[in-house]
Amino acid sequence: MDLDRIWPLFGLRLATPRLELRPLRDDDLPGLVDAALSGVHDPARMPFGVPWTDAEPDALARSLAQYHWKLRSGVTSTAWGVSFTVLHDGTPIGVQELHGRRFAARKTVESGSWLARAHQGLGFGTEMRAALLLFAFDHLGAEWAESSAAAWNHPSLQVSEKLGYLMNGVTRAQTRDDEVVDEVRVRLNRDDFVRPHWTLRTTGTSAAIELLR
Repeated sequence: MDLDRIWPLFGLRLATPRLELRPLRDDDLPGLVDAALSGVHDPARMPFGVPWTDAEPDALARSLAQYHWKLRSGVTSTAWGVSFTVLHDGTPIGVQELHGRRFAARKTVESGSWLARAHQGLGFGTEMRAALLLFAFDHLGAEWAESSAAAWNHPSLQVSEKLGYLMNGVTRAQTRDDEVVDEVRVRLNRDDFVRPHWTLRTTGTSAAIELLR
């Protein structure tokens, strides 16, 4: 029995014209740590609710691994999170996450992501989110997708706008001990999704979906 049969998510692949997304394996961790340590954002501003990029390199590496192991071990049919390693030319450049809570009833997914700064501004953020939405809407059967970003994080909010999300309220969020920001929530109905001109190529969807709904 191979690992893909033991944990069917490992057999899932989402391929766009320039990227491959696959549920994170332990072999991806060194490359993702390198990508994170190369820089994800301007150090003066924290885009994440948990300021994990502030950690020293060794602590960051351990916490990144622990977070993704915890996410993987916590997958159930009622609450799950899947971290997709985003690869460009075979090299990990970031993470795209997909979460569901009581998905069978709510038909709603949530997403979050990060991308190494060297690969920002090239349209990869839009491409990887679009891949996730195509999987969620067309394969998983989601009806709604939700996300959020700090009000100052215009690149993230622009990705959402391009794909058809609408604003869904504003709340206050703490990022660092001394930093509180407005967080903009956005929401997308399946019928309003601005689909890309390309077709998503997938493998391993059937077995993976059985684990998620």
